[in-house]
Amino acid sequence: MVEKTTVQPFLKWAGGKRQLLPEIRKYIPKHFAHYYEPFVGAGAVLFDLKPHSATINDVNAELINVYNMIQTDVDGLIYDLQKHQNKPEYFYEIRALDRTEAYHALPPLQRASRLIYLNKTCYNGLFRVNRKGQFNVPFGKYKNPSIVNEAVLRVVSDYLNNNHVTILNEDFVEAVRSAGEGDLVYFDPPYDPVSETSSFTSYSNEGFTKDDQIRLRDLYLELHKRGCHVVLSNSDTPFINEIYQELHASYPEIRIKKVQASRAINSQGTKRGRISEVLVVNFNEADSKIAESMKQAL
Repeated sequence: MVEKTTVQPFLKWAGGKRQLLPEIRKYIPKHFAHYYEPFVGAGAVLFDLKPHSATINDVNAELINVYNMIQTDVDGLIYDLQKHQNKPEYFYEIRALDRTEAYHALPPLQRASRLIYLNKTCYNGLFRVNRKGQFNVPFGKYKNPSIVNEAVLRVVSDYLNNNHVTILNEDFVEAVRSAGEGDLVYFDPPYDPVSETSSFTSYSNEGFTKDDQIRLRDLYLELHKRGCHVVLSNSDTPFINEIYQELHASYPEIRIKKVQASRAINSQGTKRGRISEVLVVNFNEADSKIAESMKQAL
Protein backbone atom coordinates (compact mmCIF):
# COMPACT_ATOMS: atom_id res chain seq x y z
CA MET A 1 0.00 0.00 0.00
CA VAL A 2 1.20 3.52 -0.74
CA GLU A 3 1.48 6.25 1.85
CA LYS A 4 -1.81 8.07 2.29
CA THR A 5 -2.21 11.27 0.29
CA THR A 6 -5.36 13.11 -0.70
CA VAL A 7 -6.62 11.34 -3.79
CA GLN A 8 -10.32 11.68 -4.46
CA PRO A 9 -12.81 11.01 -7.27
CA PHE A 10 -12.64 13.50 -10.14
CA LEU A 11 -16.28 12.91 -11.15
CA LYS A 12 -19.68 12.93 -9.49
CA TRP A 13 -21.04 9.41 -9.92
CA ALA A 14 -24.35 7.75 -9.10
CA GLY A 15 -23.68 5.00 -6.56
CA GLY A 16 -20.28 6.40 -5.57
CA LYS A 17 -18.83 4.78 -2.47
CA ARG A 18 -17.21 7.64 -0.54
CA GLN A 19 -19.73 7.59 2.30
CA LEU A 20 -19.59 3.76 2.56
CA LEU A 21 -15.80 3.62 2.84
CA PRO A 22 -15.78 3.04 6.63
CA GLU A 23 -17.89 -0.11 6.15
CA ILE A 24 -15.89 -1.34 3.17
CA ARG A 25 -12.59 -0.84 4.99
CA LYS A 26 -13.71 -3.37 7.61
CA TYR A 27 -13.30 -6.13 5.04
CA ILE A 28 -10.03 -5.05 3.43
CA PRO A 29 -7.21 -7.45 4.41
CA LYS A 30 -4.08 -6.07 6.02
CA HIS A 31 -2.03 -7.44 3.14
CA PHE A 32 -2.94 -8.35 -0.44
CA ALA A 33 -0.95 -8.87 -3.60
CA HIS A 34 -2.83 -7.16 -6.44
CA TYR A 35 -6.02 -5.10 -6.43
CA TYR A 36 -8.80 -5.52 -9.01
CA GLU A 37 -11.81 -3.26 -9.47
CA PRO A 38 -13.86 -4.36 -12.52
CA PHE A 39 -16.53 -1.62 -12.13
CA VAL A 40 -14.28 1.28 -11.17
CA GLY A 41 -16.74 4.15 -11.77
CA ALA A 42 -15.40 7.31 -10.14
CA GLY A 43 -12.81 5.29 -8.19
CA ALA A 44 -13.69 6.15 -4.57
CA VAL A 45 -12.48 2.80 -3.20
CA LEU A 46 -9.42 2.71 -5.47
CA PHE A 47 -8.35 6.20 -4.39
CA ASP A 48 -8.99 5.40 -0.72
CA LEU A 49 -6.80 2.27 -0.78
CA LYS A 50 -4.23 3.56 -3.30
CA PRO A 51 -2.68 0.15 -3.95
CA HIS A 52 0.76 0.00 -5.58
CA SER A 53 -0.40 -2.69 -7.98
CA ALA A 54 -3.91 -2.54 -9.46
CA THR A 55 -6.08 -3.40 -12.42
CA ILE A 56 -9.10 -1.16 -12.94
CA ASN A 57 -11.82 -1.66 -15.51
CA ASP A 58 -15.17 -0.37 -16.64
CA VAL A 59 -17.47 -1.27 -19.53
CA ASN A 60 -18.04 2.47 -20.08
CA ALA A 61 -15.48 3.26 -22.80
CA GLU A 62 -15.89 7.03 -22.39
CA LEU A 63 -15.13 6.80 -18.67
CA ILE A 64 -12.05 4.66 -19.27
CA ASN A 65 -10.89 7.16 -21.88
CA VAL A 66 -10.95 9.82 -19.14
CA TYR A 67 -8.74 7.68 -16.89
CA ASN A 68 -6.33 7.16 -19.78
CA MET A 69 -6.16 10.89 -20.54
CA ILE A 70 -5.57 11.77 -16.89
CA GLN A 71 -2.73 9.27 -16.86
CA THR A 72 -1.14 10.25 -20.18
CA ASP A 73 -1.92 13.97 -20.76
CA VAL A 74 -3.32 15.68 -17.69
CA ASP A 75 -1.86 19.04 -18.80
CA GLY A 76 -3.71 18.89 -22.12
CA LEU A 77 -6.91 17.81 -20.39
CA ILE A 78 -6.81 20.69 -17.92
CA TYR A 79 -6.14 23.15 -20.76
CA ASP A 80 -9.06 21.83 -22.81
CA LEU A 81 -11.45 21.92 -19.86
CA GLN A 82 -10.90 25.66 -19.53
CA LYS A 83 -12.76 26.33 -22.78
CA HIS A 84 -16.12 25.06 -21.51
CA GLN A 85 -18.99 27.37 -20.52
CA ASN A 86 -21.67 26.93 -17.89
CA LYS A 87 -24.47 28.00 -20.22
CA PRO A 88 -27.48 25.91 -21.28
CA GLU A 89 -27.15 26.57 -25.00
CA TYR A 90 -23.46 25.62 -24.90
CA PHE A 91 -24.23 22.55 -22.74
CA TYR A 92 -26.77 21.19 -25.23
CA GLU A 93 -24.41 21.87 -28.12
CA ILE A 94 -21.68 19.78 -26.44
CA ARG A 95 -24.16 17.12 -25.33
CA ALA A 96 -25.41 16.73 -28.92
CA LEU A 97 -21.97 15.86 -30.27
CA ASP A 98 -22.51 12.13 -29.79
CA ARG A 99 -25.54 12.37 -32.11
CA THR A 100 -23.19 13.13 -35.02
CA GLU A 101 -20.78 11.08 -37.10
CA ALA A 102 -18.08 13.65 -36.35
CA TYR A 103 -18.08 12.63 -32.67
CA HIS A 104 -16.25 9.38 -33.42
CA ALA A 105 -13.46 11.40 -35.04
CA LEU A 106 -12.93 13.58 -31.96
CA PRO A 107 -9.50 13.11 -30.37
CA PRO A 108 -9.57 11.12 -27.09
CA LEU A 109 -8.54 14.20 -25.11
CA GLN A 110 -11.54 16.22 -26.33
CA ARG A 111 -13.90 13.32 -25.58
CA ALA A 112 -12.50 13.12 -22.04
CA SER A 113 -12.89 16.88 -21.58
CA ARG A 114 -16.49 16.64 -22.82
CA LEU A 115 -17.40 13.91 -20.33
CA ILE A 116 -15.96 15.79 -17.35
CA TYR A 117 -17.71 18.99 -18.45
CA LEU A 118 -21.08 17.26 -18.88
CA ASN A 119 -20.68 15.46 -15.55
CA LYS A 120 -19.98 18.69 -13.68
CA THR A 121 -22.79 20.71 -15.28
CA CYS A 122 -25.60 18.20 -15.93
CA TYR A 123 -28.52 17.50 -13.62
CA ASN A 124 -27.39 15.66 -10.46
CA GLY A 125 -24.04 14.69 -11.98
CA LEU A 126 -25.49 11.60 -13.62
CA PHE A 127 -23.93 9.59 -16.41
CA ARG A 128 -26.85 8.17 -18.37
CA VAL A 129 -27.17 7.17 -21.99
CA ASN A 130 -30.11 6.03 -24.11
CA ARG A 131 -30.31 2.81 -26.13
CA LYS A 132 -28.27 4.45 -28.88
CA GLY A 133 -25.48 5.21 -26.44
CA GLN A 134 -26.19 8.96 -26.46
CA PHE A 135 -25.79 11.07 -23.33
CA ASN A 136 -29.27 12.30 -22.36
CA VAL A 137 -29.11 14.08 -18.98
CA PRO A 138 -30.39 17.69 -18.99
CA PHE A 139 -28.56 20.86 -17.95
CA GLY A 140 -28.12 21.17 -14.20
CA LYS A 141 -28.47 24.96 -13.75
CA TYR A 142 -25.61 25.15 -11.20
CA LYS A 143 -24.40 28.65 -10.42
CA ASN A 144 -20.65 27.91 -10.25
CA PRO A 145 -19.78 24.26 -10.97
CA SER A 146 -16.17 23.12 -10.58
CA ILE A 147 -15.53 22.26 -14.23
CA VAL A 148 -11.73 22.55 -13.90
CA ASN A 149 -10.58 20.96 -10.63
CA GLU A 150 -6.88 21.07 -11.45
CA ALA A 151 -5.63 19.99 -8.03
CA VAL A 152 -7.74 16.81 -7.99
CA LEU A 153 -6.85 15.89 -11.57
CA ARG A 154 -3.12 16.30 -10.92
CA VAL A 155 -3.18 14.18 -7.74
CA VAL A 156 -5.08 11.42 -9.55
CA SER A 157 -2.59 11.63 -12.43
CA ASP A 158 0.33 11.33 -10.00
CA TYR A 159 -1.22 8.23 -8.43
CA LEU A 160 -1.88 6.56 -11.81
CA ASN A 161 1.64 7.32 -13.04
CA ASN A 162 3.62 6.49 -9.88
CA ASN A 163 2.08 3.06 -9.34
CA HIS A 164 1.52 -0.04 -11.44
CA VAL A 165 -2.06 0.61 -12.56
CA THR A 166 -3.46 -1.23 -15.58
CA ILE A 167 -6.56 0.39 -17.12
CA LEU A 168 -8.98 -1.85 -19.05
CA ASN A 169 -12.25 -1.54 -20.96
CA GLU A 170 -13.50 -5.13 -20.88
CA ASP A 171 -16.32 -7.31 -19.61
CA PHE A 172 -15.97 -7.76 -15.85
CA VAL A 173 -15.10 -11.46 -16.22
CA GLU A 174 -12.12 -10.61 -18.44
CA ALA A 175 -10.96 -7.91 -16.03
CA VAL A 176 -10.19 -10.46 -13.27
CA ARG A 177 -9.00 -13.34 -15.42
CA SER A 178 -5.49 -13.18 -13.91
CA ALA A 179 -6.67 -12.77 -10.27
CA GLY A 180 -5.31 -15.40 -7.92
CA GLU A 181 -4.60 -16.36 -4.34
CA GLY A 182 -3.94 -13.39 -2.07
CA ASP A 183 -5.37 -10.80 -4.47
CA LEU A 184 -8.18 -8.41 -3.52
CA VAL A 185 -11.21 -7.92 -5.77
CA TYR A 186 -13.84 -5.24 -5.15
CA PHE A 187 -17.05 -5.40 -7.19
CA ASP A 188 -19.37 -2.39 -7.40
CA PRO A 189 -21.68 -3.35 -10.28
CA PRO A 190 -24.75 -1.47 -11.47
CA TYR A 191 -27.19 -2.19 -8.66
CA ASP A 192 -30.17 -4.48 -8.93
CA PRO A 193 -33.19 -2.11 -9.11
CA VAL A 194 -35.21 -1.89 -5.90
CA SER A 195 -38.34 -1.38 -8.01
CA GLU A 196 -39.36 -1.44 -11.67
CA THR A 197 -39.13 2.36 -11.87
CA SER A 198 -35.94 2.93 -9.85
CA SER A 199 -33.35 2.00 -12.48
CA PHE A 200 -32.90 5.56 -13.74
CA THR A 201 -29.29 5.33 -14.84
CA SER A 202 -27.65 3.36 -17.57
CA TYR A 203 -23.89 3.61 -17.96
CA SER A 204 -23.90 1.79 -21.30
CA ASN A 205 -26.60 1.19 -23.88
CA GLU A 206 -26.54 -2.55 -23.09
CA GLY A 207 -27.57 -2.11 -19.44
CA PHE A 208 -26.90 -4.67 -16.68
CA THR A 209 -29.46 -7.47 -16.43
CA LYS A 210 -30.34 -10.09 -13.84
CA ASP A 211 -28.47 -12.59 -15.99
CA ASP A 212 -25.41 -10.36 -15.60
CA GLN A 213 -25.96 -10.35 -11.82
CA ILE A 214 -25.98 -14.15 -11.86
CA ARG A 215 -22.81 -14.22 -14.00
CA LEU A 216 -21.24 -11.95 -11.41
CA ARG A 217 -22.40 -14.21 -8.55
CA ASP A 218 -20.82 -17.21 -10.29
CA LEU A 219 -17.60 -15.24 -10.80
CA TYR A 220 -17.59 -14.32 -7.11
CA LEU A 221 -17.61 -18.02 -6.22
CA GLU A 222 -14.88 -18.79 -8.74
CA LEU A 223 -12.65 -16.07 -7.27
CA HIS A 224 -13.36 -17.32 -3.76
CA LYS A 225 -12.19 -20.79 -4.80
CA ARG A 226 -9.03 -19.26 -6.30
CA GLY A 227 -8.17 -17.84 -2.87
CA CYS A 228 -9.01 -14.19 -3.58
CA HIS A 229 -10.34 -11.78 -1.00
CA VAL A 230 -13.64 -10.57 -2.50
CA VAL A 231 -15.94 -7.71 -1.47
CA LEU A 232 -19.11 -6.92 -3.43
CA SER A 233 -21.60 -4.06 -3.04
CA ASN A 234 -25.20 -4.20 -4.23
CA SER A 235 -28.73 -3.18 -3.37
CA ASP A 236 -30.60 -4.98 -0.61
CA THR A 237 -33.21 -6.64 -2.83
CA PRO A 238 -34.81 -10.08 -2.49
CA PHE A 239 -33.09 -11.17 -5.71
CA ILE A 240 -29.57 -10.20 -4.57
CA ASN A 241 -30.10 -11.74 -1.14
CA GLU A 242 -31.38 -14.96 -2.70
CA ILE A 243 -28.52 -15.50 -5.14
CA TYR A 244 -25.82 -14.84 -2.53
CA GLN A 245 -27.58 -16.81 0.20
CA GLU A 246 -27.20 -19.74 -2.19
CA LEU A 247 -23.42 -19.26 -1.97
CA HIS A 248 -23.54 -18.88 1.82
CA ALA A 249 -25.43 -22.16 2.17
CA SER A 250 -22.51 -24.08 0.66
CA TYR A 251 -19.70 -21.72 1.71
CA PRO A 252 -20.51 -20.23 5.17
CA GLU A 253 -17.44 -17.98 5.01
CA ILE A 254 -19.23 -16.00 2.26
CA ARG A 255 -21.50 -13.68 4.22
CA ILE A 256 -24.03 -10.93 3.47
CA LYS A 257 -23.70 -7.79 5.57
CA LYS A 258 -26.46 -5.16 5.63
CA VAL A 259 -25.29 -1.53 5.61
CA GLN A 260 -27.05 1.82 5.51
CA ALA A 261 -26.09 4.18 2.72
CA SER A 262 -27.01 7.76 1.89
CA ARG A 263 -27.96 8.29 -1.72
CA ALA A 264 -27.89 11.95 -2.81
CA ILE A 265 -28.24 11.20 -6.54
CA ASN A 266 -31.66 10.08 -7.72
CA SER A 267 -33.96 11.21 -10.47
CA GLN A 268 -36.68 11.72 -7.83
CA GLY A 269 -35.87 13.92 -4.86
CA THR A 270 -38.24 12.02 -2.58
CA LYS A 271 -36.19 8.85 -3.06
CA ARG A 272 -32.91 10.35 -1.88
CA GLY A 273 -31.71 9.55 1.63
CA ARG A 274 -30.85 6.51 3.74
CA ILE A 275 -31.33 3.14 2.06
CA SER A 276 -30.26 -0.41 2.86
CA GLU A 277 -27.49 -1.99 0.81
CA VAL A 278 -25.48 -5.19 1.12
CA LEU A 279 -21.81 -6.06 1.22
CA VAL A 280 -20.98 -9.64 0.30
CA VAL A 281 -17.67 -10.58 1.91
CA ASN A 282 -15.50 -13.66 2.24
CA PHE A 283 -12.97 -12.18 4.65
CA ASN A 284 -13.15 -12.05 8.43
CA GLU A 285 -13.57 -8.55 9.82
CA ALA A 286 -11.35 -9.49 12.77
CA ASP A 287 -8.40 -9.84 10.38
CA SER A 288 -9.00 -6.64 8.47
CA LYS A 289 -6.97 -3.43 8.32
CA ILE A 290 -9.46 -1.51 10.43
CA ALA A 291 -9.47 -4.16 13.15
CA GLU A 292 -5.67 -4.01 13.30
CA SER A 293 -5.64 -0.22 13.57
CA MET A 294 -8.28 -0.28 16.33
CA LYS A 295 -6.21 -2.84 18.25
CA GLN A 296 -3.11 -0.68 17.96
CA ALA A 297 -5.04 2.32 19.28
CA LEU A 298 -5.99 0.51 22.52
